[in-house]
Amino acid sequence: MSKTPKSESNENGSAASAPAASDETAQKPQVQPSVRVLGQYLKDLSFESPNAPQTLAPQQSQPDINIAVNVNARTLGATEYEVELHLEAKATSQDKVMFAAELVYAGSFRLENFPQQLLHPAVLIECPRLLFPFARQILAEATRNGGFPALMLDPIDFAAMYQRRLQQQTAGQA
Repeated sequence: MSKTPKSESNENGSAASAPAASDETAQKPQVQPSVRVLGQYLKDLSFESPNAPQTLAPQQSQPDINIAVNVNARTLGATEYEVELHLEAKATSQDKVMFAAELVYAGSFRLENFPQQLLHPAVLIECPRLLFPFARQILAEATRNGGFPALMLDPIDFAAMYQRRLQQQTAGQA
């Protein structure tokens, strides 16, 4: 059982106030890191259904769908970055390609007041997280417009993706 902290009371029963901030911290306002989306755009979209109309007919079994996700980033300026979210989806059934879709959705971002050690993860985790819902919608509409049920991707853990990428780079250097 945990104890909850109690506030101390002064003589007249009102809660005691917290100690005043030192002059040093009062003079240096803490600036919070910020991420601003400057723009979002579709860089590339490809949808192929090479075996249509046969693959549009009802199928006896569920197709195998393979999804690949990648994130790339490049510096545009001192605090500005372009981040690209690459999504590839390929559906096959009985060794026939039902559809293949490729999407590159990008955004330009301004990241300010980030400590240097947190800048790289912010660009490769937070920025694609902001882009993903829009890219997901575009891919869903492309598959639906291609005559298939809308492909709704599950949420992506970009932090885990980032960690795997770091581990692969570390293993490659070893």
